[in-house]
Amino acid sequence: MLHTIDNLALRAWLADRGSLTARIQTKGQFAVRVLRQGLGQPTPDEAAALDLDPGELVWVREVALSCDRVIVVFAHTVLPRRPRGPLSVWLARLGNRSLGALLFAHAGFVRGPIHFRRLDRRDGLFAAAHRTLAVDGEAPRALWARRSLFAFGPQKVLVTEVFSPRIAQR
Repeated sequence: MLHTIDNLALRAWLADRGSLTARIQTKGQFAVRVLRQGLGQPTPDEAAALDLDPGELVWVREVALSCDRVIVVFAHTVLPRRPRGPLSVWLARLGNRSLGALLFAHAGFVRGPIHFRRLDRRDGLFAAAHRTLAVDGEAPRALWARRSLFAFGPQKVLVTEVFSPRIAQR
């Protein structure tokens, strides 16, 4: 689906398998702001990706990633409550630090394929991403996102990153 993205700069951001945190840091002053962290329900597609029963509670973390004080990414992370392990503790203690810095600093993490999708108002994450990425109350009617499943031993964490069109200007 990546070939349907017209903006080549945005395509490069979406397709990069490296650390998004590290890439943003090369473009300017990086910051993380936690929007929400705690128990919640995954979207139906997240539950399916994690082999969870519908309605099963998970740990959810949502953050805004900024470059030079401009929010460029809305990140949504889902971690199943079972099995418990180091990732559960690390996620709980992250605070305003980047999950990406942890994922790419520890050799034990394995990243699965990156999946891309154009989000619109029908998607469960669109409203929160749209609200977070809006500037002066305006944001596009659709946003591009990528999703990866990271494994650390028996634990799995699903990371969805929704990109502001402004990131392509970086």
